Amino acid sequence: MSLETHVGSVTLPNPVMTASGTAGHGAEVGAYLDLASLGAVVVKSLSAEPWAGNPAPRVHETDGGMLNSVGLQNPGVEAWLAEELPDLLRTGARVVASIWGFTVEAYEKAATALRDAPAEVVAVEVNLSCPNLHPLHGVGSHRKDMFAHSAAATRDAIAATVGALSGRPAWAKLSPNVTDVTEIAAAALGAGAEALTLVNTVMGMTIDPATRRPRLGAGGGGLSGPAIRPVAVRAVYECRRAFPDAAIVGVGGIATGEHAAELLVAGADAVQVGTATFADPRAPARVLAELERWCRRNGVPRVRDLVGSASNE
Repeated sequence: MSLETHVGSVTLPNPVMTASGTAGHGAEVGAYLDLASLGAVVVKSLSAEPWAGNPAPRVHETDGGMLNSVGLQNPGVEAWLAEELPDLLRTGARVVASIWGFTVEAYEKAATALRDAPAEVVAVEVNLSCPNLHPLHGVGSHRKDMFAHSAAATRDAIAATVGALSGRPAWAKLSPNVTDVTEIAAAALGAGAEALTLVNTVMGMTIDPATRRPRLGAGGGGLSGPAIRPVAVRAVYECRRAFPDAAIVGVGGIATGEHAAELLVAGADAVQVGTATFADPRAPARVLAELERWCRRNGVPRVRDLVGSASNE
């Protein structure tokens, strides 16, 4: 059977990738699986300058997954290119870089630094779930106003990134914490994003009732894992219906081959495995093997046949 898929102009040998933030900046999980066997490795988000992240504790297990408030700690794009990427490329992996910033100019600067990255960096995922420190078209500046919560801010960040990349594909990673994700998706696609990555974490919080204090050092965090898979399925399904020709990557709570098939049927061209990797570093390879077996059992000769095949009848 054929596992090959396409995310816009990017051809992948199979539809299973790692998710940003869950497999490190380089070849860390290469000790547990063949990174070249995956569709691609999506690295932890990078900013133009080094960033220390949030105070500990940064992660907390919940009944339905995990809350994290790592705060996008990273060494900066230039250090990543020099110190982390070479080891990752030696594994033979296809790489998707991920970038973030507090301002449109910061996205542009990070993207510019990646303009001349090796060809094995097949795309750049633009993590838009970051606080926007610029005034939102007269509304004012608020740390809780994330880029992905505003169509205008999303458009500006994607347009700046696309211009700086000069032809390298940009994927817009969107937040589920909005009233209508298709509105934000339309802005991203209109600004030149080649694909949508759906979705990032759901905002959440946990408090220790004994101490009366949040269990995460920064207070709230992002919920990931099994609890958010239905959220991801719906976002993918709605965006596939709204944008039939768009490239879509589904992410959120995937831990088995059948979970991956569900996101593909909902409309994803490819999927990312994230939180499952914390419990089992081999999870992306296992999900890929299970997806192939699922396709064979269900008489699916090409994984592309699944994409967007869901029926509401």
